[in-house]
Amino acid sequence: MREISTDDVLFFGVVAKASSLTEAAREMGTSVSSVSKRLSRIERRLGVSLMTRTTRRLTLTSEGERYAAGSAAIAAELTELEDSLSEHSELVGRIRVHATVGLGRAHIAPLVAEFCTAHPRVQVELELSPLPLNIAGTTFDVGIRVGALQDSRLTAKRLHPNRRIVCASPEYLRRHGTPAEPKQLHNHNCIVLRENEGDYALWRFGTDSDETAIRVAGNLSSNDGDVITRWCVEGYGLIMRSTWHVAPLLREGALVQVLTDVPTPSADIHALYLATAHVPRRISSLVDHLTEGLARRVHSCGLVRMSLPHKAEAERAPE
Repeated sequence: MREISTDDVLFFGVVAKASSLTEAAREMGTSVSSVSKRLSRIERRLGVSLMTRTTRRLTLTSEGERYAAGSAAIAAELTELEDSLSEHSELVGRIRVHATVGLGRAHIAPLVAEFCTAHPRVQVELELSPLPLNIAGTTFDVGIRVGALQDSRLTAKRLHPNRRIVCASPEYLRRHGTPAEPKQLHNHNCIVLRENEGDYALWRFGTDSDETAIRVAGNLSSNDGDVITRWCVEGYGLIMRSTWHVAPLLREGALVQVLTDVPTPSADIHALYLATAHVPRRISSLVDHLTEGLARRVHSCGLVRMSLPHKAEAERAPE
């Protein structure tokens, strides 16, 4: 009877998620040669090739895909078993989190630091990038996203309701007047954020099921949300930004919400993680902390149309 090594199964699960031997070695804190030798030893024991290797990339064979799926299931079962035995014990382990730069800097990073202070045996690696990342097939445990969800392999939990609203400085409105309906935006200088490779000059109004898009124009645009917000505060034009971003400025009176009677589609903040039967307790605890923390840090501060119906808090993201 062939001896089964649980360590080898879990080892292969880590390698299968990596894009290269170098990445796998970095994940495990060992050398590339050590990973390569162990992988070859497992393949010799099983009598099959699990991966094709190049200097830059690892690709699973069909046998490797089956072995990786099995290793993921075993890892989940072991995690569930350990969590069930230590339900009230200290949280331990690493969590890799991805978020976009703006939301990450403003809210996710401070909340992650709070969480690690409360749970010192948890290590959180937070990576920020300009664009959202589909974490399926990566080594990230949690992805923080704003707006539409697109991958059915992931489970989404809503962290906080959010909408994009139109704002201007009091000085700009004094000089140029306040638009009363979306079509009047054509008469205003609209500062545009270029992001997500979409048609960024379209500002969307209405409900989730009944949207209207208005094409805006202006003489200022940037790919940095902080830059366009600063321009808006300084009176150069109007912006459409998420409530999590502009809420403090609205409270302070630096910005004023306009078109308050016109609803906008939801752009809720979600945590995304792999759709598995069991989520490790350290991950679910972090997600709970982000939910509580965002509610504490982001206030509606009198914003209208924030009570429109939202999707269920736990859902599968549509393809």
